[in-house]
Amino acid sequence: MYLPQLAFAALGLIWGTNFLFMKWASASLSPAQIVFLRVLCGFLPLLLSALAKGALRWRDLRHAHHFVVMSLLATVIYYYAFAKGTGLLASGAAGMLSGAIPLVSAVCAWLLLRDERPTPRMGIGLVCGFAGVLLIAQPWRVSGDGVSLAGVGSMLLGCLSVGCSFVYARRYLSGTGMSPLALSTWQIGIALVIVAALTDFRGMGRIAEDPRALAGIVLGLGICGTGIAYLLYYYIVGRLGALTAAGVTYIPPVVALSMGTWIAGETLRPFDIVAAACILGGVYLLQAQIPVKRRQLAEANRR
Repeated sequence: MYLPQLAFAALGLIWGTNFLFMKWASASLSPAQIVFLRVLCGFLPLLLSALAKGALRWRDLRHAHHFVVMSLLATVIYYYAFAKGTGLLASGAAGMLSGAIPLVSAVCAWLLLRDERPTPRMGIGLVCGFAGVLLIAQPWRVSGDGVSLAGVGSMLLGCLSVGCSFVYARRYLSGTGMSPLALSTWQIGIALVIVAALTDFRGMGRIAEDPRALAGIVLGLGICGTGIAYLLYYYIVGRLGALTAAGVTYIPPVVALSMGTWIAGETLRPFDIVAAACILGGVYLLQAQIPVKRRQLAEANRR
């Protein structure tokens, strides 16, 4: 009876732990190597599930050019930027910055989709959310707190990449009739080929010297954080709806901040708590407006 709710909590927990696992792996691997192992281990459960359900069709390849774009935006660039940013930041700070994904996605939608227009409430949410990003980065401080502006920039690049992918998928793939599982399998599979072609594998064996990091990248980032996470997400969408599923974005920043403090021993600054509240508050203001806009659109269509 409570399986969708349990899946919702599990997905938030899985995504929230990803940043600590990336931080551990960054001590032994380059960002590209982290992405390769993550995508490889994540692709296997997706492929097995897609084959078991007969979700893949050769005719899907007529959309191959869209799969390539989605692979770059929603996997290769996104994962690389997050791996790079997490290596330069505390894992808790990186996790909080990931909460900006809905904010950046809203900006992309406003700029690129004609039917997406901001309201005053959404504008306030956007300002609130990005105020939280500034509190984490603190660009006005020249030195002393260990915050890497390059790391913050990498995290925001990852948010921008995945935000653009949502807009691209809505414009070019939403009407194909393909199942989410099929789309994800093609996307991750093509991403694996791209990352394999671009990765320098020299020195990757160093990860075997750190069992904690190896387990984190294979089980945490790969099998759970990519493969199982995709399956959980689309299960939640099917059972609870897309709007409810989007609410899972509230959980990872809190989990990442908690794990960074309690497990990794990272310093929790007062600004971090305020920043997390600003980002989550901004996401709430943006998402709370979605049902209103949908009702207005439905009423307009009935006229």
